[in-house]
Amino acid sequence: MLKGFFNVPTPVNEPILNYGPGSKERALLKEALAEARSHQQDIPMYIGGKQVHTQKKGKVVPPHDHQHILAQFSIGDKTHITQAIDAALAAKEDWENLAWEHRAAIFLKAADLIAGKYRYKLNAATMLGQSKNAYQAEIDAACELIDFLRFNVSYMVDIYKQQPPVSPRGSWNRVEQRPLEGFVFALTPFNFTAIAANLPASAAMMGNVVVWKPADTQVYAANLLMEIFREAGVPDGVINLVYADGPETGEVIFNHPDFAGIHFTGSTKVFQEIWKTIGTNIHKYKSYPRIVGETGGKDFILVHPSAQTKAASTAIVRGAFEYQGQKCSAASRVYIAESLWPEIKEQMLTDLASFKMGGTEDFGNFINAVIDERSFDKLAKYIDQAKKDKGVEVIAGGNYDKSKGYFIEPTVLVVDDPKYTTMCEELFGPVLTVYVYADKNFDQILEVIDTTSPYALTGALIAQDRYAIEKASHALRNSAGNFYINDKCTGAVVGQQPFGGARGSGTNDKAGSMINLLRWVSPRTIKEVFESPTDYRYPFLAED
Repeated sequence: MLKGFFNVPTPVNEPILNYGPGSKERALLKEALAEARSHQQDIPMYIGGKQVHTQKKGKVVPPHDHQHILAQFSIGDKTHITQAIDAALAAKEDWENLAWEHRAAIFLKAADLIAGKYRYKLNAATMLGQSKNAYQAEIDAACELIDFLRFNVSYMVDIYKQQPPVSPRGSWNRVEQRPLEGFVFALTPFNFTAIAANLPASAAMMGNVVVWKPADTQVYAANLLMEIFREAGVPDGVINLVYADGPETGEVIFNHPDFAGIHFTGSTKVFQEIWKTIGTNIHKYKSYPRIVGETGGKDFILVHPSAQTKAASTAIVRGAFEYQGQKCSAASRVYIAESLWPEIKEQMLTDLASFKMGGTEDFGNFINAVIDERSFDKLAKYIDQAKKDKGVEVIAGGNYDKSKGYFIEPTVLVVDDPKYTTMCEELFGPVLTVYVYADKNFDQILEVIDTTSPYALTGALIAQDRYAIEKASHALRNSAGNFYINDKCTGAVVGQQPFGGARGSGTNDKAGSMINLLRWVSPRTIKEVFESPTDYRYPFLAED
């Protein structure tokens, strides 16, 4: 076998295509959308390299056009989860023994496939299956995923390069990074195709084998991701894609002695239940499982009296309403200085009035549908309650309709109470709550922000006063794992802003950084001695 120390290609962020009128990419994406809508797919599970079909089927529909069936997918049961684990463990030895540069090559090829031949097909799948507009799909399914794959390869090499700085004469100290002993379970969300791919891929890149269960509402793009991984050369059994009931899946996964870790993005409640289950079963496992999760947020924007109003307004409407507020980083509570409120309100309402809402196939629509009926009904209930409550004013939106798609108008509530329900609870939709504070109470509002929510994912400060920026940055240091100054609180870029939060928002293992990849290896320190001692006696034992 050839040996060498290899440098991987230096990663750079994938350029974002703009899909403007008359552009080549716009035409190609429209072709991909039309092709995807023209036929129904029969989506299998992938277990040990085999496509597995079952009699029990689920259906995939565009959230903005729920009468149109894009695909049906096979739903598995406990036996399929067991088969997936067995397939992963069977593939483990060959995969972890494969030289790292060959693992790197596979995922670099996957990045190139997404950047090239699969770009429009994957974006179209995300637009249709998850109701993302063209730009939101581009920055997610194409750019962020490509960046995850390329930057993670570079981070992997950096991890392998980390070695003990001292080897005294006569010895050699070194560290190797072993994959975890067992299999990793990747449980992925609906809202980001990039996250759905990165959670299994990052663990696999470090030599682990994976059982991957995506959200049912992301199956359409997940199936294509699996096709891409297979074409890139991921061996059979390394990543196994299954669709099954959550509790049934958990019952098998979390009782298995070879369960080595979970890579999770989803709801806080589910993550906490998983953690409790792992704790209950801790005596069953060969090793202590790695628990890596990002759950949610109640993300804030704070507007200081020194802020530029147009910058504040733009940060608010983009941060709150891009992808219908279905980002764990989306702005959902905003605190605005009283002196600036009239001007910001006018600018916000002007922008909101220009929003167009509808299907993703019409590129003129900035707002699309929320993911499913359950989400729609939850949001409608909050809006209806807000209309009834005293001290709450609905200044924009407030309407909804699910006759064709799950459409919720971008809704802005202004509240008298900074601890009103929608200022505290995560809604995960296009509902923004504003609290207007007296300019003189800036210090007090910092404490309110810090104590309002159990989450600590993202937050933003809009201000020109540097003393205020310093004060807020310190006061809110534990309130957000990603903190933005004079920008919206969304849009973290791999290689630029490692993403993750603490408190109730997760383990803060920073996707898009070396920190995350370190969770999927178990170091072994090796000391080799060239001049071995031959006498147990130390000099101090000698007689005077």
